[in-house]
Amino acid sequence: MALASRRQGRWGLALAVLALGGLAAGGVLVWWGLREEPPASVVIELERPAVGVSTRVTASFAEPRGGLGNIRLELQQGERVEQVAAASFARPGLGGGPRTAEHVLDAALGSRHQAWLAEGELTIRAVADRAAGFLRSPAPVTVERRVPVRLRPPRLQVVSSGHYLRQGGAGVVVIEIDEAAARSGVRAGDREFRSYPLPGGSSRQRLVLFGVPWQGVAAAEVRAFAEDAAGNRAEQAFVNGLKPVARRKETIELGPAFLERVVTAIAAETPGFDASGSLLEQYLRINRDMRRADLQRVAELTGASEERPLWQGSFLQLPDSKRMAGFAETRTYRFEGREVDTQTHLGLDLASTARAEVPAANAGRVVAAGWFGIYGRAVLLDHGCGLASLYGHLSEVAVTAGQSVARGQTIGRTGMTGLAGGDHLHFEVFVQGLSVDPIEWLDAHWMQDNVLARLPASR
Repeated sequence: MALASRRQGRWGLALAVLALGGLAAGGVLVWWGLREEPPASVVIELERPAVGVSTRVTASFAEPRGGLGNIRLELQQGERVEQVAAASFARPGLGGGPRTAEHVLDAALGSRHQAWLAEGELTIRAVADRAAGFLRSPAPVTVERRVPVRLRPPRLQVVSSGHYLRQGGAGVVVIEIDEAAARSGVRAGDREFRSYPLPGGSSRQRLVLFGVPWQGVAAAEVRAFAEDAAGNRAEQAFVNGLKPVARRKETIELGPAFLERVVTAIAAETPGFDASGSLLEQYLRINRDMRRADLQRVAELTGASEERPLWQGSFLQLPDSKRMAGFAETRTYRFEGREVDTQTHLGLDLASTARAEVPAANAGRVVAAGWFGIYGRAVLLDHGCGLASLYGHLSEVAVTAGQSVARGQTIGRTGMTGLAGGDHLHFEVFVQGLSVDPIEWLDAHWMQDNVLARLPASR
């Protein structure tokens, strides 16, 4: 009897321990299911601050602890609600498993995609549920963003007249826009040129100094534009004539002595220069890759141009100089009787006496002075409103970056640094990073008719 009683006591104790363990486990599960968790994170981002013809919206959802359940992105204007994107994710099993902690929904908005949109206000709504589970609620989170809907383009008017252009040349146009325009300028083919305040004009008048790419652009592709924050855009043709220009072709024979001189000098001035391969291979990398990088550097340096004209009158040519090579000439390079490269020369080569003083072609601000890749020692001047000039192959540089210079002030001396075959000045003109024909800027008559006459302060 006593033995049986002891056995029954042990079994009872074991059952009691198991019961208590079960209660504890159940309590843990209840606590796990009912514990306080942070809600899902939802962030809405728009490509533009307003909705117009077409823009993109992105909603980013995150629930790193329990994972996401159902998510959706919808639009509402008035009584109309339209879902534009959604996703659902399976909840993890009791033993855990894969869960979706983050996801992104995106959609295209605008009158092109939702023809029912009207001007006014639009609500963009993103809703996220957590992955539901045992004692775990979806706890939906809703985030809304209200944005304006604008469907009419800003007003645009071309004020100036008589726009006759040359392929590879430049032009100046005066436009008038309304307060809805967030940006304006001129489109020439696939390039855009921003506008600047018109000196002496009204607050709504803008000056656009633009270039015409030297190949592949027709007159109808040169158009003034105005665009609002929603992407609504107005364009207007204004070109009266676009003259094609025949360009010269030149063949340059490369010799061992020339390669030795220019490659060695450029390598010495270029940190990290790739000296692998033969001198010809190194030269070709300079002529192709460094040339491309130098033009990109010009565009970057002149991107923050003064918002007013710094130039005064026509531009000066190197005194007593002869034009040796012109703009947009095709150069074919030959080595030991075979063609090895073809490049386009984007400037004027002007020859005078050796080490001749080089004047600033016009007033401006020095944005670069010193070694400049294929140009050797060079000076780059900003003349305001996106206009810049470069003076290359110098033997000496007489100015420093940040310095203001006057028209005719000496900025250096001619030389044969960089990819120069002899002592001369390489003179190049840029409009918002695009090389244009310098001949126009050295022509006082062209300057007066096409640039100065369009500036109220110069009339």
